Amino acid sequence: MSALQKLGNSINAFARAEGSPPQSLGAFFHWCLAGCWPMLVVAGFLSSLAGATEVVSALILGWVIDAAATSGPSAFFGNHGGLMLLFLGFYLVLRPLAFGLSSASNAIIIGPNVLPLVLSRLHRYTLGQAVTFFDNDFAGRIAQKQMQAARAVTDVATEVINTVCFALASVIGSAAFLVAIDWKIAAALAVWLVAYLLLIRFFMPRVRANSAGRASARAMVTGQVVDTITNIKTVKLFAHAAFEDRVALKSMEAFRERSLEFGEISTWFRLSLMTLAGVLPVLLIGGTVLLWQQGHATAGAIAAAGAISMRIAQMSGWVSFTLMSIYTSVGEVEDGMKTLAIPQELPDAPEAKELPRVSGQITFDKASFAYGRKRGGVQELNLNVRPGEKLGIVGASGAGKSTLVSLLLRLYDCEKGAVRLDDFDVRDVTQESLRRQIGMVTQETAMFNRSARDNIAYGRPDATEQDIIDAAKAAEAHDFICAMMDNKGRKGYDAFLGERGVKLSGGQRQRIALARAFLKNAPILVLDEATSALDSEVEANIQEALGRVIEGKTVLAIAHRLSTIAAMDRIVVLEDGRIVEEGTHDALLAKGGLYARFWNRQSGGFIGADEKEAAE
Repeated sequence: MSALQKLGNSINAFARAEGSPPQSLGAFFHWCLAGCWPMLVVAGFLSSLAGATEVVSALILGWVIDAAATSGPSAFFGNHGGLMLLFLGFYLVLRPLAFGLSSASNAIIIGPNVLPLVLSRLHRYTLGQAVTFFDNDFAGRIAQKQMQAARAVTDVATEVINTVCFALASVIGSAAFLVAIDWKIAAALAVWLVAYLLLIRFFMPRVRANSAGRASARAMVTGQVVDTITNIKTVKLFAHAAFEDRVALKSMEAFRERSLEFGEISTWFRLSLMTLAGVLPVLLIGGTVLLWQQGHATAGAIAAAGAISMRIAQMSGWVSFTLMSIYTSVGEVEDGMKTLAIPQELPDAPEAKELPRVSGQITFDKASFAYGRKRGGVQELNLNVRPGEKLGIVGASGAGKSTLVSLLLRLYDCEKGAVRLDDFDVRDVTQESLRRQIGMVTQETAMFNRSARDNIAYGRPDATEQDIIDAAKAAEAHDFICAMMDNKGRKGYDAFLGERGVKLSGGQRQRIALARAFLKNAPILVLDEATSALDSEVEANIQEALGRVIEGKTVLAIAHRLSTIAAMDRIVVLEDGRIVEEGTHDALLAKGGLYARFWNRQSGGFIGADEKEAAE
């Protein structure tokens, strides 16, 4: 590793932030950049040092001109050898070194580290949000906001260092030099600076507001486009390409209008700035010439003042557009804060403990949750599942089956009552340690656009290759995995499955999910229509494998096809969020209640009757 690469490690680019991101701008910046402030200060100092060399450069130029004016051509080098050594040393060594150090601090220390630092913190915090946070927004929009805010914070930090520190050092040094010539010239510079700051004060808030609006509109375009592409099969099946095009164009038009507003304010800003920048050389050069006529300034002073005025005039444009960029970035940060820096709805308790491996006992103690409504979900649910018990859960759509599982996984918190694993209230343990105890396979199985191996190993990342293959075989997935090849020629377990597993059939996705759950080997297994997409022959083989895998585990199996849970130790029937029946399959049939009606109405083993059927 080279010395410059070691320098690049002076900031820990993936350090965790303490606490939640604040919702005020200054505090949010501090949270994002915590841990790298010392190096930011060093980089700012080096940038200021480079800025100061611009003044020294003009000063040395003035000295050389004055020396040339007082010496003849033949005697110049003999009389001013020390000055020429200073001239050469400054331009060939000191000035390049100052700019090189400033460049290294930005390109090696700040640039490569601040963006991943901020992005990792925002992403890590976003992952801790409750599922409702993601349900209520576009996935693409959330991702856009993360990148937007991280990039904008990074841009503000780097531009303040590269431009503001550099310019301040140049202006302060220039003012000191002009005072040495005559305080009136320095006063002229001060008046110009006041006018410049007033111009900035007028335009920058407008730039900031327009930038926030443009950033929000851009994120909506991204969210809309990603939403359409994510659901492209549905778009094509319903022949709605034209409809989706209109929806996208509507959001693009909103973005275009915000961009036009931003362009208009930028144009007026540039015109005003260039007019003001032209005033400065007139003031400084003209003023120094008048002093020269009065014998109060030398020709070198005129040259130095001219160099300084031209440099500041040029720099004023650069600084102003950089400030506009900074304010644009600030607007984008504020826009990102509104989405990302909101309190987490389901944080771990301050004293949350790691849940040790449980025996598998599950207790719902008067648990109620209705999604903030008066009805729906579950109501005062009392249920005790013994360690190792196999429990079937039955009910019509909306009866509360999914809510029951969501409360167990702490995707939501009970509005009343409690859910416990063994003797632990799920609210008193960390969510990560809780969910490590539970394996789950759902009807709509999520897949990552990664290899088949990675998708199965998600259940246990440290699993061996043989463990992965054994799990795939148990889930009847090994044969079709071995036959796969993706569009890049990767085969078998190395083949990628496509976004959300779109390259697989529903049954194949379920078998991958089962393999993942088998590999996880958690003490509790939740099966939510886990075999609904499988054909009868494959399902029969998997049911046999399931029988071996679930041995000794606590199992909650949700099913509409009642034949898949008939052999469970116990079956509970939910209606309107309450348990209305429970018992074995035979006992419930003998009772002749709701479960028996479900069973009798099934064709092919499904609960499929509507209200009219029930009445008949």
